[in-house]
Amino acid sequence: MGSLVGPNFLLPNTGYKAWEDPSFIKWKKRDAHVQLHCHESVEGALRYWYERSKVSKLEAKFASWDDDAVAMALDCAENWVKGLPFVKSLSGSWKFSLASSPENIPSKFFESSFQDSSWPSLPVPSNWQMHGFDKPIYTNVVYPFLLDPPKVPEDNPTGCYRTYFYTPKDWEGRRILLHFEAVDSAFFAWVNGHPVGYSQDSRLPAEFEITEFCHACGSDQRNILAVQVMRWSDGSYLEDQDHWWLSGIHRDVLLLAKPKVFISDYFFKSNLSDDYSSADIEVEVEIDKSAIKFDNPVETGNWFKVAEDKFLAGFNIEAEIFETGSMDVGSKPSSVALACLQLTSSFDYHLGPTGYKLKGKLQLPKLWSAEHPNLYTLVITLKDSSGHVVDCESCLVGFRKIANAPKQLLVNGQPVIIRGVNRHEHHPRLGKTNLESCMVQDLVLMKQNNINAVRNSHYPQHPRWYELCDIFGLYMIDEANIETHGFHLSSNIMHPTREPIWAASMLDRVIGMVERDKNHACIISWSLGNESGYGASHAALAGWVRERDSTRFLHYEGGGARTSSTDIVCPMYMRVWDIVKIAQDPSELRPLILCEYSHAMGNSNGNIDKYWEAIDNTFGLQGGFIWDWVDQGLLKEGSDGTKHWAYGGDFGDSPNDLNFCLNGLIWPDRSPHPALHEVKFVYQPIKVSLRDGVIKIKNTHFFDTTEALGFSWTIHGDGAELGSGSLSIPKIDPQKDYDIKLDSGPWHEVYATSEAAEIYLTLTVKLLCSTRWAEAGHVVSSTQVQIPTKQRTSPHILKDDTGALSIEDLETVIEVKNQTLWNIKIEKENGSILSWKANGVEILSSGIRPCFWRAPTDNDKGGEARSYISQWKAAKLDDLKFVTESCKVLSKSDALVKLKVIYLGAPGGSDDSSSQSKANRIRVEFIYSISSSGNLILDCNIKPDKDLPPLPRVGIMFHLNRSLDQVKWYGRGPFECYPDRKTAAHVGFYESDVDSMHVPYIVPGESGGRADVRWVTFKNNDGHGVYASIYGDSPPMQMTASYYGTCELEKATHNEELVKRDDIEVHLDHKHMGIGGDDSWSPCVHEEYIVPACPYTFSIRFSPVTPAATGHSLYRSQLPAI
Repeated sequence: MGSLVGPNFLLPNTGYKAWEDPSFIKWKKRDAHVQLHCHESVEGALRYWYERSKVSKLEAKFASWDDDAVAMALDCAENWVKGLPFVKSLSGSWKFSLASSPENIPSKFFESSFQDSSWPSLPVPSNWQMHGFDKPIYTNVVYPFLLDPPKVPEDNPTGCYRTYFYTPKDWEGRRILLHFEAVDSAFFAWVNGHPVGYSQDSRLPAEFEITEFCHACGSDQRNILAVQVMRWSDGSYLEDQDHWWLSGIHRDVLLLAKPKVFISDYFFKSNLSDDYSSADIEVEVEIDKSAIKFDNPVETGNWFKVAEDKFLAGFNIEAEIFETGSMDVGSKPSSVALACLQLTSSFDYHLGPTGYKLKGKLQLPKLWSAEHPNLYTLVITLKDSSGHVVDCESCLVGFRKIANAPKQLLVNGQPVIIRGVNRHEHHPRLGKTNLESCMVQDLVLMKQNNINAVRNSHYPQHPRWYELCDIFGLYMIDEANIETHGFHLSSNIMHPTREPIWAASMLDRVIGMVERDKNHACIISWSLGNESGYGASHAALAGWVRERDSTRFLHYEGGGARTSSTDIVCPMYMRVWDIVKIAQDPSELRPLILCEYSHAMGNSNGNIDKYWEAIDNTFGLQGGFIWDWVDQGLLKEGSDGTKHWAYGGDFGDSPNDLNFCLNGLIWPDRSPHPALHEVKFVYQPIKVSLRDGVIKIKNTHFFDTTEALGFSWTIHGDGAELGSGSLSIPKIDPQKDYDIKLDSGPWHEVYATSEAAEIYLTLTVKLLCSTRWAEAGHVVSSTQVQIPTKQRTSPHILKDDTGALSIEDLETVIEVKNQTLWNIKIEKENGSILSWKANGVEILSSGIRPCFWRAPTDNDKGGEARSYISQWKAAKLDDLKFVTESCKVLSKSDALVKLKVIYLGAPGGSDDSSSQSKANRIRVEFIYSISSSGNLILDCNIKPDKDLPPLPRVGIMFHLNRSLDQVKWYGRGPFECYPDRKTAAHVGFYESDVDSMHVPYIVPGESGGRADVRWVTFKNNDGHGVYASIYGDSPPMQMTASYYGTCELEKATHNEELVKRDDIEVHLDHKHMGIGGDDSWSPCVHEEYIVPACPYTFSIRFSPVTPAATGHSLYRSQLPAI
């Protein structure tokens, strides 16, 4: 093992490359352990956690996602060690030089005498690519270098770092530890020219003792720390996660001062009684006694008599449990322990010493869960024989029990449902470096959107993240830094999991994760890594974890998600019907939790409600983790000096996987995608349904009652509010429900007397009081149900008009008008409306045309030859041109004119009639009925070729004058929604300007739509404009209005490339295909959201709008009378 290798590997010209030797993973590196704080006293420990636990949503307001974050990262490093007198942060501005390879580093740069004044500075922590050195690389599966393990490229950028530090006088006589929280990917370190260690694993700490190499404490001689970081190492083969490859010292660097004998590690365990009224506590403590020799000989001739532990003759170990936050602001913390643990025997006749174990009991513990994240402070002290504190360590702990039952994962006896997301560490300016305020903003957003669980994908994350999840309350899967996805593409190289030489490295990564994070209440499961196949090494890793920590579940998806190395059936992207089959399999006794599902790439997350319909109604399904939380775009300055979010290939990186890193529910600056509304809805804990005249309100919490929630109702008729009020109901216990008869609710009188054609009841649930993560009044759940009306279902119809309507059939145009009120000109050659003016305002700037194409989304592109876009382009739907077969007046009178236009759609729009007839793919018949009142009824008959693939959309498109940018509609909203992602979007009146309706996905595509629109108006600032609505028997429409046309959206590769049109492009779709989202690499829109190539008939009413008219009044005029 590497621990036996001497410093000769550092000598030049030996030819040995430590960073290409899988058996050499560390040198002089201390064993993995929990985070150490080096307190001076119990009171200091309690004060420290009191301050650390005061964090709340207010901290999120300071989150920065731009250049200001660079300085904030250094401030965070200082703040994280505040109140720890024996911990010093070395984070700051370091000297830095980037060499092309380890062989080309500056000679003896690690020597104290080396002159680095000419070197530039680099902030630590950081990734050097985020500061102009080298370039970021994004790949999903393929390695960014030749797959030739364990060799890495000769071109191996190597960062050389130098900084200096002093050790305080009051550290004299203590042992100095140098602690790197994380370095990517492998590094050597020197202090004052002396080699102090080597480490791999880019996401876990490396700690070295440097006492003997430092100048005397209090000395004015500065200590020189030098670090050599290789971008690529054999460890990189185990770190092929789907994210940016970024290098450097990206987490904090610390100095710890410990006494000669000190607490080096501890493991908190609790066992709750069956009724959860008490907890048996055990704390296993390890003491580092290496600096002092204790002679514990075995008595000669007696095999069974345990030798006296001489250490305990001079020292005592104590452990106590305290209430966290048990002091008032400005006062001293309470030092009254709730439980004092007693030292017990710590010797195993077969294994020998097993550490020091302290045991005790706590009565009536407040249990930890994501709903009630109750925490205590564990303080461990090492005292000398005089009772003086020698060393003191502490952490937050929670009392909770993770157990299994058939097809269930239980937390405190309850089968909690995992409403989760996967989260990469990502900052658009800092890369992999963390800020506390940014982590808090992530947590606040998660909690506010009903997310209760996170999977650390795919590596251990910043230690403060775990503390925050403990404090805010989030269930966690903690995942080892192992992924070898790129090996899946090779058929001639042995997979690392089957090569014994990689086993030690894999085990080291799992051990390092478990030992660092083992005391965190939030962790309910360990994970052996991600997408690394399955082999003997995984069985070994699973065996070690289960033996070390039997209190948690074990997760691993590789090998088919159902191997013996996982306690959870944990597939990724499995279809709804398949997860139901597994759950219903009587031979499978493990719960099913999707480790990844609902791929949130661009305009996505369609069908997610189908998953939750299954999860909510199928025993054995226990939730899942959406992929993933945040778009991994990096800030990049463009040629015009403005910054935008870049993705793979934008930095000249090759190979790359383009925008496959952009699959989050939020943008890089944590602005929510519209899909987050849908997630919040399907994850909401208060469920409301209407069936057989009864409204059922179900509390799906497992530990919370509804006592802290306020209920209210609102009722709308045809979009207009009819009434509202508070809803007084009894407290609903966890997992219980409450029924209200529809006819006995406080809304009954309002809706019973309404003549509306559609009535919707909305029940809203809000917080009554502020919490750590939200203000009072925050909406927890909101559900809308449609309730029966007295109105019978009948076609929409207008009364016959009377009035003076004139029509002029000119040589090239047909003009229809009503005196000076309005006029419409239709071009005879193509049947298109040339202009439509009302009250002197041009409301239509180009004709109404059929449309069947949409700007492809990321999901449309997935699946290569099977993808929707491949099918569409093979059928030439992207090149469909419409020519007019005929345009004629059918009838005319003083009150009504009817015109019929027939379009033939074919690729390229050939003008040759013979070839045209052979190539026709879609026949469209428009019948315009123009009445004297200014109403235009468009009846559309669509006959596509039956051999065409599913259609992107079936509808019409037209362009409006740019001034008509004020949009009001009656339909779903207010945010973007589509046929398969609309359950969160309530039906109502909404208004917006056209600019605000654009959704700025980093890669443009179909976006900004609103589903189930009954009517819409487009007005200018004076209130003039145009109205459009469903008519006759036609169902609600999909509506889009944008300054960016379909062609522009399809052509642009970045949102900032879009150029606004001089007009507004509007789409009104009778049918619009779903956006999908089960994954983004196969055509996976569900059958009910596919638009088959078959005949369609629909009608749309258009009418001029004046300031005196509203969309609502115009719509009411076409509704049938009661």
